[in-house]
Amino acid sequence: MLLQSAVNEIDVIFFSHLPCPAGGICESSNGQAALLPSLIIVWLFGGSLSAISVGTQSLTARRYAERDFDAAGAVLTNAVFFCLVAGILASVLGAFVIPRLLGAMIEVPEVRDTAIAYSNWRLMGIMSMAMTQAIKAFFDGIGKTHVHLVASIVMNVVNVVFCIAFVFGHFGAPRLGAPGAGLSAFLATWIGLFIMMFYGWGERRRYTPIRLSNISLRLTWDLLKLSIPAAVATSVMMLGFGLFSRIVGKLDALAGEVGSEAVNSAATTNIVEILKLTFTACIAFGTSTATLVSQSLGRKRPGDAAAFGWASVRLGLAIFGVIGLCEGVLFTEPVVNFFSRSDAVRAAMMSPMRIMGIVTPIIAVAMILSEALFGAGNTRFVALAQLILIFGVLVPGAWLLGLNAHMGLVGIWTAACVYSVLAAITMTVKFQRGDWKAIKL
Repeated sequence: MLLQSAVNEIDVIFFSHLPCPAGGICESSNGQAALLPSLIIVWLFGGSLSAISVGTQSLTARRYAERDFDAAGAVLTNAVFFCLVAGILASVLGAFVIPRLLGAMIEVPEVRDTAIAYSNWRLMGIMSMAMTQAIKAFFDGIGKTHVHLVASIVMNVVNVVFCIAFVFGHFGAPRLGAPGAGLSAFLATWIGLFIMMFYGWGERRRYTPIRLSNISLRLTWDLLKLSIPAAVATSVMMLGFGLFSRIVGKLDALAGEVGSEAVNSAATTNIVEILKLTFTACIAFGTSTATLVSQSLGRKRPGDAAAFGWASVRLGLAIFGVIGLCEGVLFTEPVVNFFSRSDAVRAAMMSPMRIMGIVTPIIAVAMILSEALFGAGNTRFVALAQLILIFGVLVPGAWLLGLNAHMGLVGIWTAACVYSVLAAITMTVKFQRGDWKAIKL
């Protein structure tokens, strides 16, 4: 999961080495500012489609625990086929609406143009992204989590080489700047998919996933019943974070001039990318928990399912408490300096990084238990909770504290801190109640 997330971290680091002339258009900060809204929009489409992985992992783990290997293989067949068809449709739809959505989110013209060019390339990787996640969910469900690790390593190596070529124009490639990173990620995701398919081919004898007779509307619908709430949760989060990003962009639009450095947006992108490494690791803990919870329920051992959940929470608090201390207290300045060469962006990042570093272990609890509830099949609750918290706390809080109360970027990230704490409390109470133990899949 960390290596998968590193694809976007590489973009931020390379963007920091683009030129930023004094008094001219800062290609570095504008590229970083364009990255967050671009990824939000790409995930609005690709992430929502990739939510099929929630149902895939839950059903695969249940069938695996029941020793019904043919049924587990059929889950993979239907998940991949759905991603193939829906991925084509999502790519076509995205081609029409993504430029308009980015235009509504970003007020600085230079940032908006960069975001659209970058997103156009990432759009063509939506189908490969979703299919990869479906195959990953199958392997996670049967406990072979190393498979996606291999694919992620290759993806990152390829992405780095392509970024050097297309962002900076080396090896005889054209110099595309920030959009070149979008092209590199597009190529890397398809290579990753082919690797996952190779591993899937290796399971053809035990799980027989490569059979047309496996395709079933009923099974596909069972997958969607679990996955649609997760897709809604992803869409809600992306829309909410899109508004969050727009509020940050409003600060730049109010404070800046045409061609000036998008300080607050660049700072927010960098903060998100730093924290995303932590959050991705949290999701990995949650993915493991979801598999163990679902397998335990498949074996009719709900007590074990709860024990796995709480054990993961204890590990998360310990591990991510240390990580948060490093990010928010001990090594904040070196981390910030590594991600940006702009003094203004570095200064804007410091206080929000300290706030979010301190709350990191709380975020870990929220994410781990959300994934555990997904694994148990309680996807509707998670989706509803996210809807209420994002549009009832995060977005209005960011607007009120950041703009109305004139607290700027610190106020906006304070709202994110409050949202995270409430999410952790909500998921903890729900998991403690234990009514998810009775869900049948």
